[in-house]
Amino acid sequence: MTNQQTHIEINLPNLRNNLNFLRSKLNSKTMIMAVVKAFSYGSDAKIISKELESQKIDYLAVAYVDEGIELRENGIKTPILVLHPQLNDFDEILKYELEPSIYSFRILKEFLNALITHSKKGYPFQLKFNTGLNRLGFNKADIGDLVLLLKDLTPTFIFSHLGASEDGEHAAFTLNQINNFKKISFLFEKEIGVTVKKHILNTSGILNFSEYQFDMVRSGIGLYGFGNDPEYNNALKPVLNLKTVISQIHDVKKGQSVGYNKGFTANKFTRSATLPIGHADGVSRLYGNGKGKVMINGSFAKILGNVCMDMIMVDVTNIKCKEGDQVTLFDDTNFSAEEFSSAIGTISYEILTALSLRIKRIVLN
Repeated sequence: MTNQQTHIEINLPNLRNNLNFLRSKLNSKTMIMAVVKAFSYGSDAKIISKELESQKIDYLAVAYVDEGIELRENGIKTPILVLHPQLNDFDEILKYELEPSIYSFRILKEFLNALITHSKKGYPFQLKFNTGLNRLGFNKADIGDLVLLLKDLTPTFIFSHLGASEDGEHAAFTLNQINNFKKISFLFEKEIGVTVKKHILNTSGILNFSEYQFDMVRSGIGLYGFGNDPEYNNALKPVLNLKTVISQIHDVKKGQSVGYNKGFTANKFTRSATLPIGHADGVSRLYGNGKGKVMINGSFAKILGNVCMDMIMVDVTNIKCKEGDQVTLFDDTNFSAEEFSSAIGTISYEILTALSLRIKRIVLN
């Protein structure tokens, strides 16, 4: 069942705007990989992927195999990179024509065995190298053993991932990662005897280090409207709007409390509005007790007391409103997900990807 009164608007014109803006930063021949993992950052991966495919996106990327299978089963034909394949995934990867990221010797050996089993010697794959993020990827010292195992197999791409491209204070670190990637690429190509296509830039890399775009770039959060930099937030437009309604309004007398554990006790007359959204929908308990706020009829209303599983209560004492009125948690014009999430010291990625599947999705074309 879905939460019918609370809904997410998926703004496809804004998605197209963001894609075109990112393309404007690139050479005409540079490919773009759209990251649609985590339900397309809390939206709907099927809807987003179909729209991106219609816009001639070059690649899609998911975190796990099941995400890629869902896209294939819904008619998506675009190449799909699986960023974090697990052991025992390769039968399905081959069945659904997904492209695995090979990031360790254990995963490589499993992949090679699957190729033999299914007689898929020329199957496409990508190799991930670690250049400083120290999360996933082969290291420079692994290249000799890696080439021996690959024999005559050539990856479609080699790539790496930047760790701090959004932060100008860490520009030297980012440039060092890029230089490491260049050295690794040169050595790998020398050993394997073939030139291989490359990608390293993420959204912030596209915006801040576009001269290193190589053959392809990747964008996740940028496509959904955030550039991790105020300079670009005017050009990028948030794709998701989260809205709900007022279910009920209570007059709370001085000394009375609101919500579980008496999270809020009124020190004066207070009007409290109850909204049908809670931590089961992705609004963390950390937003409670006055930290988070929502917008009602053009004014901000702070969250009162503790966030409940299915509801929050907000202070509407000084706001003209009634039951049934629309409430905005974040949108693309007045109060962004970045602003909403900053109230508890987190980032837009977290609030977006936490949005529950029980929330109704509405597509704006």
